[in-house]
Amino acid sequence: MINVGENAPDFTLPGIQDGEKRDYSLSDYRGRKVVLAFYPGDFTPGCTRQMCSYRDNFEDFATTGAVLLGISPQDVDSHAKWAEAKQFHFPLLADVDKKVIEAYGVGAPVIGVRRSVFVIDGEGIVRFADRKLIGATFVPIDKLVPVLDAIRG
Repeated sequence: MINVGENAPDFTLPGIQDGEKRDYSLSDYRGRKVVLAFYPGDFTPGCTRQMCSYRDNFEDFATTGAVLLGISPQDVDSHAKWAEAKQFHFPLLADVDKKVIEAYGVGAPVIGVRRSVFVIDGEGIVRFADRKLIGATFVPIDKLVPVLDAIRG
């Protein structure tokens, strides 16, 4: 399990943003703040509420200079359909073998992944971690923005 103050495990995962499929590596964002939003599944009610909330309030999020990466165990084709249907303009990454989910300690029986958010600073250090045990609650952008604003670079 990764805790605040520790180095965020690097990874490379396939993903999609605005219809473009490519690989995404955490190390590509070195020097920038990153929010990793792990979620159980595309097209599910709780995940749809979470990601639509991030989409609808993205302007507040963007002012912090941070990058948002959504991560779940579904494949890129599922992400592509969901992103198009819901007009998500941030990357959705496919962790189908759950190696990144395991590295961050957010695996869960039955659903595969606990709804979790990690904020990583420009040097790759975890500065905030929120792991939900159950349910569809999530960390809203208005709670993430102050965390992101407090991080330099």
